[in-house]
Order: sequence, then C-alpha cells, then structure tokens
Amino acid sequence: MAEAIELKAWARQRSGKGGARAERREGRIPGTLYGDRKDPETISVEYRAINLQLQSGHFQSTVFTLNVDGSKTRVIPRAVQLDPVRDFPIHVDFLRLSKDALVTVEVPVHFLNEAASPGLKRGGVLNVVRHEIQVRCPADAIPDHFDVDLTGLEIGDAVHISAIKLPEGVRPTTTERDFTVATIVGRSAEEPVAGAPTAEAAVLGAEAAAAAPAEGGDDKEKPKEEKKKEEKKKEEKKK
Repeated sequence: MAEAIELKAWARQRSGKGGARAERREGRIPGTLYGDRKDPETISVEYRAINLQLQSGHFQSTVFTLNVDGSKTRVIPRAVQLDPVRDFPIHVDFLRLSKDALVTVEVPVHFLNEAASPGLKRGGVLNVVRHEIQVRCPADAIPDHFDVDLTGLEIGDAVHISAIKLPEGVRPTTTERDFTVATIVGRSAEEPVAGAPTAEAAVLGAEAAAAAPAEGGDDKEKPKEEKKKEEKKKEEKKK
C-alpha cells in the first residue's frame, strides 16, 4: 500500500459562520473530523492543498493522514461543500478510519481497446451507463479504477458488473442484480448522404412546385382578359 498523503490541519477555536469566515480569510477551509466512536472536532485545512487534491478527480476515494496540530489521524474525505456561484471548496468533512475499516467509495471505470471492438469499427457508439461504480472495500485496498475490455464487442452487446474482475475484498454496493456498465449501440440517425437533398432543400422545392401552377394559371388568364377588352371596344364602335 502506498503511503498516505499528509494534510496539515488546525483545531478551530471558533465555530459557526463567524469562525468559518475568519478561517477562509486566512486561506483555510473549515471542516469537521468525526467517526471512530469519538467526539466530532471542528478543524480547518489549507485551501491550496485541498483544491489541488480536488483537481485529481478522486479526492473522496483517497485515504489521507490528517495532521491536526501534530496529532496524526488516518481519514477519508466524506463531503465537500462548494460555493454555489464560484464553485470553490468552502467546507470539507473527514471520517476517521480505524484499523481494518471498511468504506464506501465511487471508483472510476476505464474503457480499453476501443479499436478492437467490431461494433465500434462499424460505426457503433459506446454508451457508458456508469462512469463510476460504488463499492464497499477495506480502506487500505481502495482500487484506483476498474478496467473494461471492449475487445470483440458488437453492436447490441452489453458489459455487466459480473464481467469486471474485482479485487479481493471489494464488492459493489448493488448486489441484487447484474447491472449494466456500458453498451455498444448503433447510431440513432444516419448522417446525410453526399449529393442528397437536405430537408430544407426538399421543403423549398415543394413550395416552388406548389407555387408554379398558380403562376402558370395567371399567364393563361391574361389572354382571356385581353380578348374581352377587344370585344367591348368593337361593340362600342358599332354603337
């Protein structure tokens, strides 16, 4: 097991909104440390360190060593509150981990060998149902990711959780069914064929065709009107 990343933290003397604002002005994020049958502690952690870990994409599935004023505790992040407007962290909770503790985490899924899928080669699309899989596992054995091999998959094929090899001691939280992780599907609509009229062109053509008889009819009516005028003139001359 790799050595846990250490995060520096400080015990907070003031709680509430006023204390939280004061911590943020100091470049820290207020938080709470709880679990392991001990009383919760109000703490703060360095903003830059937390923001850097958030960018890794697996902050809440990583075990850290939290150093609170020299006292080190093994923890895992459980909740991160973000500013609703500017989307930066404003509060974080950590769960203490006892020896042999089990945790529930979201593990990302990686899809391999897309070029070896006949279905994708023929124009199919990889439809990812679950980008992450929630599992229950020992805190010391959290998988970095799960690999899904797409080799040989045709359009209409599906990958279920039973097809993914899970490490020992790791099990999905959903156990009552063999849920789908991804499928290979056909394209929902064909791309336009080169040289074929587009929908807009077809509409314009139909409108032009509908208008043509009307225009032709007007041309035919003009000679009749002229004949009537000539006949009227002849009658007037006779009178």
